[in-house]
Amino acid sequence: MQWSDDGFVLGIRRHGEANAILELMTREHGRHLGLVRGGAGSRMRPVLQPANAVRAHWRARLDDHLGTYTIEPIALRAGALFADPHAVFAITHLATMARLLPERDPHEVVFDALEVIVSHLHDPALCATLVVRFELLMLSELGFGLDLGSCAATGSSSDLMFVSPKSGRAVSRGAGEPWRDRLLALPAFLAGESERADARDIQAGFELTAFFLARHVLEPRGLMLSDARAHFIAAVRRKLPDAA
Repeated sequence: MQWSDDGFVLGIRRHGEANAILELMTREHGRHLGLVRGGAGSRMRPVLQPANAVRAHWRARLDDHLGTYTIEPIALRAGALFADPHAVFAITHLATMARLLPERDPHEVVFDALEVIVSHLHDPALCATLVVRFELLMLSELGFGLDLGSCAATGSSSDLMFVSPKSGRAVSRGAGEPWRDRLLALPAFLAGESERADARDIQAGFELTAFFLARHVLEPRGLMLSDARAHFIAAVRRKLPDAA
């Protein structure tokens, strides 16, 4: 069995004296592990760092074996991340989220979303909105997608301001105002009203995704939101002009 695919490095761990187990998010083969011979050595170590883009060639005798990787670098981006703490925390959090997906289950949209986020890590505010959207994407890929396109009560697609914690559907200002204390805030950048976001909108976005991730994905598995996520949010807020 063998295949070749583009991959996004999620993580690596040493295996023996010189080898390493590499975890990739691949475009067509999903989250996939493999052995890299010599992967712990000085030549390959810089290539196998999280956030790097690689071309992976996987080979195994049987499909369910761990198999071995031969790796070619495409974009070595990891070194540039250390200048921005929010970028390091973002990559760690994104890898943690990707690990919620079953191994070897194709999710091309997840691979594409990771590539988009990494290309915008230099912009903390835009990066934060993309990470919120990534968490929404993960909810959808895991079978718990939210419906934020129209009001659950009126069917209107305008003036959406809240999200029902019960149904995961958007609610308009007029329909939701009497029950606003029981609803979650829907930030403007998720309602389609703006592509940019201030510190308050970003916080609301992460509170929204945290609620549904915890209820539907993490708590049933005995998991919690990662520390890297909290550190990423804090680092982003420190860089925003209106951060309190």
